[in-house]
Formats: sequence, C-alpha cells, structure tokens
Amino acid sequence: MSTPVIVGAVRTAIGRSFKGTLVNTPPETLITAVLPEVVRRSGIDPKDIDDLIFAESHYGGGDLARYAADATGLQHVPGQSVNRHCAGSLTAIGNASAQIGSGMERALIAGGVQSLSMTPLVNWRIPGPELKFEERWMPPTHVETPDAPTKDMSITVGWNTAQSAGISREEMDAWAARSHQRAVAAQDAGKFADEILPLKITQFDGSVTEFAVDEHPRRDTTAEKLAGLKVLHPEIEGFSITAGNSSGTNDACAAVALTEAGYAAANGLDVLATVRAWGSAGVAPRDTGLGAVTVIGKVLDRAGLTPSDIALWEINEAFASVPIAAVKEYGLDEELVNFSGSGCSLGHPIAASGARMITTLIYELRRRGGGIGMAAMCAGGGQGGAVIVEV
Repeated sequence: MSTPVIVGAVRTAIGRSFKGTLVNTPPETLITAVLPEVVRRSGIDPKDIDDLIFAESHYGGGDLARYAADATGLQHVPGQSVNRHCAGSLTAIGNASAQIGSGMERALIAGGVQSLSMTPLVNWRIPGPELKFEERWMPPTHVETPDAPTKDMSITVGWNTAQSAGISREEMDAWAARSHQRAVAAQDAGKFADEILPLKITQFDGSVTEFAVDEHPRRDTTAEKLAGLKVLHPEIEGFSITAGNSSGTNDACAAVALTEAGYAAANGLDVLATVRAWGSAGVAPRDTGLGAVTVIGKVLDRAGLTPSDIALWEINEAFASVPIAAVKEYGLDEELVNFSGSGCSLGHPIAASGARMITTLIYELRRRGGGIGMAAMCAGGGQGGAVIVEV
C-alpha cells in the first residue's frame, strides 16, 4: 500500500449551540472558512486535490463537501459526505487514507462540520385519521427498544455504559471535572492557538466578533458542583447521568489534509503525522458506548500494536462513562487520556469531533517530540470508530 500522511490540520473554535457565538452561523460558513485554510497550511497545489470527504450529521441530505468545493474555487474537485454520526469525521479520514493507500488518489481533504444551532427540525406525522404533525422526528439509527431509545443517548450510551462497566456517579463527575480543568489549562497555556482558525463572526446586531477560543469549558467546574446537579432521569432507580457528566451540544468544523508520502516528499511538504491504521466496529445498540471500547481493540490489532505502544489517547467524552470504560478495559494511564479535555469540557460538535480530536492529538504529539496517538469514539446506533496516527 501507499502510505497516507497528514500534511495539514486545522479547526475552528467550538461554540456552544443555541446560546454561543456561532448560534447564527450555518455549517456552510464554517466549512468554507476551514477548507481553504487547511489547503493553505498543507502546501498542496489545489489542482492536485482529488476529493473532499466531510462528515455531516442531522442535516437531512445535501452534500456540504461539494458545496465547499464549489464555493471556494475548487470546482474541479468532487465532494462526498459521510455520516457515521459521532465517528463521522474519523470515518472520513479513514476513507481518505484508504483512497491514498490503494494508489487511486494522492491528495484529499477530510473532516467534518456540525452546527447543532442550525440543524433543521422535522415534524413526524402522528399516525391516525387526522393530519397532525406534532412530534419531532429524526431518521433512526437503530431499532428502538426500551433500553436503547433512539432519541435519548443519556440512556442508550451514558447510563448503559456506566452499568455495564460498573462506573459510579462519583467516578463520572470526577472525570468530567478534570476534563474542564484540563481544557482550561490548555487554553491558558495557549495550546490550542496553532490548531484554531480565528473566525470573524457577524452577530445578529451587525457587530463583528473574532471567535478563536472554545467557549464550552467552565473554569469554575468542580466535582463537588457537578455532584449537586439533578440526574436526567430521576424516575430510573440509581440513574447517574447528568448534564455535567455528559458532552455539550456544540458547533464547529475541523479538517485534515492527506497525501501519499511520496507526493509529500516530492513537493517538500511538512509531514505532520503518518496514518497507521483506522477502522469501525458494530455492537448492540444498547451497548453503543462500548463501541469505543470494541473499536480500540480492533484497530490496535490491525496496526500490530498494544495499548502500551500508544503515547496519547483521545477517547471522546460523549458521556464520561465512555472513556472510563475504555480505561478500565485496557488498563490505560488516565494521565494520557484526553490530556486537554474532551466532550464534557471542550464540547462535542458531532460530525466534527473526530477530526478535532485528530488535530489536537497531532499538535500535542509534536509538542512532546512525537509518538503514536489514537483517537476513538462511539457512534449512534451501536458503532465505534478509531484512527491511529504517528508523529
């Protein structure tokens, strides 16, 4: 196989959906800002780009990758959209790596974009003799069962994972509090500055704001404060999932530029990382949170690696129970997992999260002098996705 390498990586800051800076910014604006920037940073000649692969979720159709190509002067580049929900942009990176590895293509841009603030709402007609459209509807990812609702991931992912792995409320709150502390510490140290593309955002009143700092982390978060939050389902005995140990709802875009290693060398491009392995996994829908655990083992095996070979981990905090379950399963050092925060603190812009994780992972590994990193996450409907990179 040809060797896929990453030669550019960039993301926007992550906004808080419905109440943050990006509340009135459509995904088209985010993706058309990030695409030219990742091309610029990569040094790839735009005429050599073979395809764009971008993840999107909850938009009900369309093709934002092709939209971005057309809107940024890359009409000669096709564009495809992928949807594996939370793991969508990890899948996009994996698919781009496979295209390069097969020898069919030499340069691609892959990533994901999400604006939950601008996600359209669709009403489902309630079955019956009258035409009543009263119930919010989204396409289902799995057959619904009482222990795996399609619209309530606090049960399907957070609670089921905590029960399966024997994780307590105290463990989850402590993990979430540390996530915020790490995210704030990373912000204060300027760690995200190189990976974030500042955006000029026009607000509803016409004023222009520079948006360059993730706005979901809370500086004053503590485990004690999180312990005071009400659980999301008090009617379920022992339920331990709260808004505090869950991920946020967020808006962002992230992308990486990939080429074949020979192309990068021939054109003098700075190789940020080599893509070592990638893959996806399926589990029962009620075990969706364990999709991250399952896919970690699968992709490590594909790469011929063991957990001890991984210098840094990004395991998305869709709920705090997910990375805790992975830590328990593989005996991971918590200090190496989500070193700058994750979904509970930075937020979880669904389709963009995987590319955000890979971007953060690459920049941090470079600061530390190199090594192997893994990004893994669960995904709706009983899935998991992961990518391994080496700096």
